[in-house]
Amino acid sequence: MNISVSPKHIQKGMQTAAKKYRPYPILHFNNREWPNQRIKTAPVWCSVDLRDGNQALINPMGQDRKERMFRLLIEMGFPEIEIGFPSASQTDFDFTRWCIEKSHLPEYVSIQVLVQSRADLITRTFRALEGAKHPIIHFYNSISELQRRVVFKKDVIGIKKIATDAAKMISDIAAQAGGDYRFEYSPESFTGSELEVALEISNEVIEIINPSPMNKMILNLPSTVEMTTPNIYADQIEWMCKNINRRESILISLHPHNDRGCSIAAAELGLMAGADRIEGTLFGNGERTGNVDIVTLALNMLTQGINPELDCSDIEKIRKVYEYSNQLRLHQRHPYVGELVYTAFSGSHQDAIKKGLKAIRQSKSHIWEVPYLPIDPQDVGRSYEAIIRINSQSGKGGLSYVLQKDYGLNLSHNLQVDFSHIIQKITDTEEKEIPPQRIYKAFIENYTTSKEDQLQFIDYQSYIDSSNKNKLMIFSKILDNGIPTTITGKGNGVVDGFVQALSKYLSLEISVMDYSEHSLQKRSDATAICYMEIAHRDITMFGVALHNNIAFASLAAVVAATNRILRKKKNLLT
Repeated sequence: MNISVSPKHIQKGMQTAAKKYRPYPILHFNNREWPNQRIKTAPVWCSVDLRDGNQALINPMGQDRKERMFRLLIEMGFPEIEIGFPSASQTDFDFTRWCIEKSHLPEYVSIQVLVQSRADLITRTFRALEGAKHPIIHFYNSISELQRRVVFKKDVIGIKKIATDAAKMISDIAAQAGGDYRFEYSPESFTGSELEVALEISNEVIEIINPSPMNKMILNLPSTVEMTTPNIYADQIEWMCKNINRRESILISLHPHNDRGCSIAAAELGLMAGADRIEGTLFGNGERTGNVDIVTLALNMLTQGINPELDCSDIEKIRKVYEYSNQLRLHQRHPYVGELVYTAFSGSHQDAIKKGLKAIRQSKSHIWEVPYLPIDPQDVGRSYEAIIRINSQSGKGGLSYVLQKDYGLNLSHNLQVDFSHIIQKITDTEEKEIPPQRIYKAFIENYTTSKEDQLQFIDYQSYIDSSNKNKLMIFSKILDNGIPTTITGKGNGVVDGFVQALSKYLSLEISVMDYSEHSLQKRSDATAICYMEIAHRDITMFGVALHNNIAFASLAAVVAATNRILRKKKNLLT
């Protein structure tokens, strides 16, 4: 048989398209150390939701939406927040003034503003920051080979002059103003630049700013466009960390974008490569495919036993503010926060989760080890309510978990198997998820006695017959097709005597295969539930009954199972 990898027109089309692109050059860096490192502490976090995130919105935030986001970021514990681009718009200028004058900014938080390396914009930026405590002025210019050639039409010397002129102007104005300013420089499009060029320009800016170990400068190395695999970004970061001047006076910052969908991996490898700081946004909102997702990064650290130093314990609140302020919706499968990320539909997953949660409870271990759940949902403010949900892919373990968690029912293995076939028929027919209430309703309808059934259990009396080897005599009242009937039997106990009486009355030999009962913890009354597995020849059926008298529930469950046997026999005859 001739199997083609793909249709020829697809192969030809992609082959033609592929010729338009060139592979990104690798870095010949033989003494790299980052592959043997691991992240041990949280970085310095800087949120750029109010600037980078805001500029990427279809409808940029107004004052109210910005305030809501700003207060959330402070509550989460961000030490640095880039609040806008005050020289670019009056809206950002006014919000900067609000942050300084009216926001009651905590002492430990630094506001950060972005400015291009242009004199008029730098002057307006300083006006916007008057009265601010330890603000960060973040200035940048693009240095990539492509932008030098296509956009600015300047050589390296010309591009370097833009950066150094801006650095000198900013440091001079800051010195004259006498404020407690901090400085950040970004060689924008760093990943599209030659490393030697990025190093040369950055070192000259550093000399002008003249940082010290007590007053460090931030050197931000952005993947303004994510152009390659994360390992190459890590190589670039480690190379810069090892070659930059005055490293002890520099905070190396990362600002990964997500064009290739690898920003989180790039950020993690960049931290392993020596970076100290991360700029990103909540859930990754940003230009094109977005910025690095700081929430996911932080919770990834949590799962490795690292305190992320950001409060993500109320993930639902964070999501709601994010969606309100950005007017965006998060995907149901977004890591950690999506509606379905702690939910299992697969039968094998459900069974493993159920057993894992049980093992945690029994062991009382403080270490989280549950299959398919890398994080305890309760650590981010989510509950166990929707961990297991039922559809056509689900199995018996999921059903039993839902019934036990929501209704306090403990199904035997055989009953789980039997009930799973019933639910499978429903989900296959309806082709959609079935909620817990519907599952419970189906269980009750299928296994308890209904008004349409032939037999109804009414009551019983019993006494010990001392003249007959102390056998228990039982007198039971039932309805047979609505007609009151009393049946009698004897046995070693109530159930045994009742089964003997019912077998004799129906001329139907039945026997108990399995039996269990328990109180219903999910109910406030003293109700008990009984499960009976009853056999007649090669027919085995389950019956269930609920009552505050366990003996009553046991006999009613026998009747429920017997009714199912009678229905089965009738169906076989017809």
